[in-house]
Amino acid sequence: MIKFLPIGGGKEIGANSYYLQIAGTGILLDCGIHPRKKGLDSLPLFDLLENYPLDFVIISHAHQDHIGALPFLIKKFPHVIIYTTPYTKELVSVTLHNAVNILKKETAGEDGISFYTHEEIDLLVRSIRDYDYHEEFELNGLNSSCELKGCFYGAGHILGSAMVMIKADDKKILYTGDVNLSGQSIQTGADIDSLGKADLLIMESTYGDSDTKLTGSWESERVRFINDLNKIISQGGSVLIPVFALGKMQEMLMLIYEAVRSGKLTDAEIYTGGIGREISNIYDRFRYAVKRKNPDTELKEIPQSNLNDINDYNHFKKNPGYLLASSGMMLEGTTSFQLAEFLLRQKNFAVFGVGYMDPSTPGYKIINAKKNDALKLTGDRAIKVECEIKRYYFSAHANRDSLINFAKRLKPGAVILVHGEESAQNWIGYHLLESQPGVKLFSAELGKEIIVGD
Repeated sequence: MIKFLPIGGGKEIGANSYYLQIAGTGILLDCGIHPRKKGLDSLPLFDLLENYPLDFVIISHAHQDHIGALPFLIKKFPHVIIYTTPYTKELVSVTLHNAVNILKKETAGEDGISFYTHEEIDLLVRSIRDYDYHEEFELNGLNSSCELKGCFYGAGHILGSAMVMIKADDKKILYTGDVNLSGQSIQTGADIDSLGKADLLIMESTYGDSDTKLTGSWESERVRFINDLNKIISQGGSVLIPVFALGKMQEMLMLIYEAVRSGKLTDAEIYTGGIGREISNIYDRFRYAVKRKNPDTELKEIPQSNLNDINDYNHFKKNPGYLLASSGMMLEGTTSFQLAEFLLRQKNFAVFGVGYMDPSTPGYKIINAKKNDALKLTGDRAIKVECEIKRYYFSAHANRDSLINFAKRLKPGAVILVHGEESAQNWIGYHLLESQPGVKLFSAELGKEIIVGD
């Protein structure tokens, strides 16, 4: 019998954290914060774990919605052992240190929340046990009644991302984390050939409500994106490309550079900044250690200007270029949000969305706006949209058709859908049952325990 309890990231994307109890051993899969919420509200519901054993935490990758709450968990459960890949361990250090001051500001004055320091992050990172892909590690808790082992397989999402296979006697449980089954500019697709079958599949469903025919492939979107970039640069404008500092910035930087180098894209200034540059250095350091499309190309060798050095945004009228700025969802107060407020008012300029936009974020409002719209981002003050706005589907997640085929390949007896809005889970669930009528299907819901098996 397997107990599964979502303490975050049920029918939504954010604060992803899923508790598994297998033969007396308690395992937490990921421990993220919610990107749209602040303070205590952004954390998983740790109190739900008080009556359960907790022995291990396994981190699938280093995005904040999967690791941001880890320091808070360790304060509450200091005995737990953390596992991840060596590449994720490096990224965890950078991203959690970056989050310290932000979280302190957001949680100032809140009761019931304990801050953490840079020194505590250093201690946490040193305590993480890292294993490379295909290396097995033991997961035997204090009350384990059978032998459990874990193993990481490449997930194709970002550097270090992993699917997690847990073996309990003759049973196999696979947690996909965030998985991408096709290649990007840097990342190759997920390592699915080594998986075999799984008895229980815990699968993400991010793009379950996005029609694959409309979103296209990475290659078809790349051609459209390059053509549209050329149009804006040729008329003297700059293009804001909101990106996540981890993953999307590196992928888009490589895409633009290779297009310029091949003569398909106008050579113009590339602007980057912030923590994304530090993360790019980690991508470079491990470029031969992981599967990568272009290991000989170092991101730091790509000519880039620093966005943080630009105080007057009129600079981009005289020096047009490609502005790779975080955050990817243009959250209020971030560099991409501030740039958007300026660019939206500029004729011949553009904002090009290249990743997921949560419906409640400023980015979603912006990327769904049209020319001449009166767009309200903060308060009652409206911005008249003068620039071009376009959306592209450079996803680091598998599309819904690929997820269905992936599940069919693994032939699981049971599937639990996570990391997706209710509409996304509903579409995937319906088509899974249609293609595999005998499968037991569950939809993760915050705080609702699921029991699989006898």
